[in-house]
Amino acid sequence: MDEQIHEHGHHHHHHAHSHTQTKAVLNRLSRAQGHLESVRKMVERGEDCAEVLMQLSAVISALNSTGRVILKDHIEHCIVDAVEENDTQAIGQLNAAIDRFMR
Repeated sequence: MDEQIHEHGHHHHHHAHSHTQTKAVLNRLSRAQGHLESVRKMVERGEDCAEVLMQLSAVISALNSTGRVILKDHIEHCIVDAVEENDTQAIGQLNAAIDRFMR
């Protein structure tokens, strides 16, 4: 996370930008990871498939909403900078990421 600080002035793209949501994203990922681990244990214990699927879908939606937070944060910070600098590469990369994410 440190490179965000000392690269702020000169743009190397690979996120010399400050993402304001990084802490929130990390917390969400940790929660999803813990939740996924408990789903894994349910499967190991041979628990009810319907219950496993419900829990798994909760993990998937948690990850999807985390992805949305990441995207919005990226748009608010990096893309604003990219547009100002007419950086079409950053915009193209974002579009590719959205396509993969929304599949």
